[in-house]
Amino acid sequence: MRQIKKEMYLDSASELKMEKKSHRILSIDIMRGLTLFLMLFVNDLYEPGVPKWLLHTEGSVDGMGLADWVFPGFLFMVGMSIPYAIASRRKKGEATLDIFGHILIRTMSLLLIGVLMLNSGRINSELSGIDRNLWAVLLYISVFLIWNAYPQSIVLKNLFIGLKLLGVITLIVLLVVFKAGEIDDPSWLKIEWWGILGLIGWGYFVAATAGLFLKSRFWPVFFLWLFFVGLNILSQLGLTEALNFLKPVFGVIIDGNVPAIVLAGLTVSTILSNKELGSKRIVVVITILGFACLGIGFFLRNWFILSKIYGTPSWAMVCNGISMLVYAFLFFLIDVKGVSKWGLAFGAAGKNSLTTYLAPDVIYFICWGMGFHVFLYKQEMNPLVAVAGSLGWSALMIGFSILLSKISIRLKL
Repeated sequence: MRQIKKEMYLDSASELKMEKKSHRILSIDIMRGLTLFLMLFVNDLYEPGVPKWLLHTEGSVDGMGLADWVFPGFLFMVGMSIPYAIASRRKKGEATLDIFGHILIRTMSLLLIGVLMLNSGRINSELSGIDRNLWAVLLYISVFLIWNAYPQSIVLKNLFIGLKLLGVITLIVLLVVFKAGEIDDPSWLKIEWWGILGLIGWGYFVAATAGLFLKSRFWPVFFLWLFFVGLNILSQLGLTEALNFLKPVFGVIIDGNVPAIVLAGLTVSTILSNKELGSKRIVVVITILGFACLGIGFFLRNWFILSKIYGTPSWAMVCNGISMLVYAFLFFLIDVKGVSKWGLAFGAAGKNSLTTYLAPDVIYFICWGMGFHVFLYKQEMNPLVAVAGSLGWSALMIGFSILLSKISIRLKL
């Protein structure tokens, strides 16, 4: 075990040196990894007895806990990563329309996986003829087989094509056998909402399209961000009813909330790429913008409660403010001062974010299906045990995702 940890550290240190040479902004990967760590933590918490400030606040309650910031914090980082992903594709010689095609495919993939994950909890095992936990495990396996970033190998090319084909066939079979509801009223897949990955998909689509066609220029991106903040306000006031016919599909965009959060990250990323600003001035600008967002959020609180469930503009702006302040600190600490070794594991997980997020679910469903009672910390007798157990689980899953990447298991949509 010590040898494995040592090898992981050396590999991460080697990656760090390579990234410094390529001028990679390490704080982006590390903060994305941190938000993933916290997402795993709050998702794993056994809520009874755990301090409320760690949990999601009820929709009708004016307030927010740690869990209410974590997801928008990740959405913010999705926006920050977009210009660098587009620049990477341009360096490979891809034309604008080719990159837009990739954005569409990635969006559709996120929407599809998000809907399938949601429906895994609806399946009726008796009607489908398959245990719901087994169905879910096979679903995740097929996702990894189809969307894994296989190594570039001429010798193993046919094998990798075969694995992708196996994943597609498995997914089709799972869709064919899927049945929900009751015997006298069976049903198939439903899109009641898009799920976490679906929300990421719609937010990514808006921000990536903007980053591509607006060429990640500050003022156009900034005003587009303000447009979606305004759209979020109008939606909350019930002034977008004329677009109700579009909402079954494009409701996330019309609501404005998720795009406004991702575009906030894209806006900060355009500041980060401004070569005329020095590193310390960048920290100051992002910090000022962060406090401005907090101020606007609390000002909007006079009309809209802080609510993640309702997706209010006050909540979005407060979350954006927190994300900006946290990022400004991490950028100063990591990229300006060079204090980065503590975040190597988070950075590695951040570069493999989808795997880090989905892999723990596979373990969950296997344990539930096999009847393994390994999550002994999920109990309300001792809140400290529940919190410490979830922290340990999250750390373990970060390490698990790093190990998966070392053996070329890495989802890339």
